[in-house]
Amino acid sequence: MLRLKRLAVFCVFAICVITAGAFWVLRESGADAGTALPPPPPRAAVKLETLSTGLATAVNVTRNADAEWLVQASAQTGIPARALRAYVSAASAANHAAPGCGIGWNTVAAIGFVESAHGAYGGGSLSAAGQATGPIVGPSLDGDGFAAIADTDAGVLDGDPLWDRAVGPMQFIPSTWKLAGQDGNGDGKADPFNVDDAALSAAGYLCAHGRNLSAANGWTAAVYSYNQSGAYVDQVRRQATSYAEETAARTSTGLN
Repeated sequence: MLRLKRLAVFCVFAICVITAGAFWVLRESGADAGTALPPPPPRAAVKLETLSTGLATAVNVTRNADAEWLVQASAQTGIPARALRAYVSAASAANHAAPGCGIGWNTVAAIGFVESAHGAYGGGSLSAAGQATGPIVGPSLDGDGFAAIADTDAGVLDGDPLWDRAVGPMQFIPSTWKLAGQDGNGDGKADPFNVDDAALSAAGYLCAHGRNLSAANGWTAAVYSYNQSGAYVDQVRRQATSYAEETAARTSTGLN
């Protein structure tokens, strides 16, 4: 009889654990129980440059966006051409590194828009080298309206020796940058204030853990991991969809 009671208690405990785990997964994906996730934004097409040698350039083993397409897509979307080039290269490199990811440049661009208006936050802009000309540093994460994250970089990146602040065009927290930061422009260093480095790091971060961004749950979980807010996920989805629609009229000779 005692064994049966213990078995019953164990079963109840197991059910509670499984249920809690299910709710956690739903929360991470940004969905409520019983609510179907909206589809991910369509993956925007892009025309890539054609190389007579057949060799790859740009970020690591990827190609740049075609120059004419870049100008036209920039005009259609309002994305600065320098930022758009970085987003295209970042998505291409991320998909090369993780073929199952299926990330579109428009998702990377949407995050860049929401986080810093493509590097224009605070009145700045991007230089020809992709460097942010303005101090793109977020508010102090001191727990007052934001998460409390004590300093992790001695103020080296964010200038704050007490609390962390998100930095750069893609707004990385210093501790996250230490783990996810990549060199996107091939200069030998990972700089969160450089849009090539920041965009590649963001794309790699979204594709991590084997996520498939062509699926509703994969895309939602990826963006939610970037910022744990359902409203943020919705805003990025709308912006990424808008970029795809605005460039849909363009024909493509290659997908990012």
